[in-house]
Amino acid sequence: MAKGDCDWVSYLSSAQRSALVENGVRKIHYKLPDGKEMVEEYNISTDVIQRRMWKAFDPFRGEKWNVELGDPLAQLDNVDSIGIKENSTAPTLTKRITKKSIEWRIRNLPYPRDVYSVEADDEGITVRTSNKKYFKKINVPELERAGLKTDNSLLSFTHQFNTLIITYKKPTKVTEMETKILEMAKLVSPTKVPDLKDAPSECRPS
Repeated sequence: MAKGDCDWVSYLSSAQRSALVENGVRKIHYKLPDGKEMVEEYNISTDVIQRRMWKAFDPFRGEKWNVELGDPLAQLDNVDSIGIKENSTAPTLTKRITKKSIEWRIRNLPYPRDVYSVEADDEGITVRTSNKKYFKKINVPELERAGLKTDNSLLSFTHQFNTLIITYKKPTKVTEMETKILEMAKLVSPTKVPDLKDAPSECRPS
């Protein structure tokens, strides 16, 4: 959905919403009119979102939650729960939000900083290396939902400890949109745990 912040806020406000507060985290479960389901998790102390997930169906594993933002859900360490493991040395991408920026970390990239090129384009952010060892397209749904294009002047990156850290300064329009959604989330009264049984859990067995 990329029609601007008013449409995105209206889209979420049209959902059936439930909330759970535990361990310093406010979890908001959205059941949207088009059948989609999303969960957002906020740090209660900072009001910063730390995870966003969308419900999906995997033909091999059944129901699953795709993490758009934040660390992946913890998995039980057995074949039934994780299937085939990824190579632990393969590059891995994670994303987080701060009050002022959107940040991506790509781990397991051992090349020196001058090898990397990180640029904004109409499709998001493109990461490539001059040695042709790595290439990645990163979309930025926060900008799409606010009806904005990526802007190179807001983009920066550093490299340390085999990790490429990409930072995008949040435009005012994105910050305002996040504030509206947070205010809406705070209006949802926390419910009992059983009422959120469909929401993802860090320790749910497979």
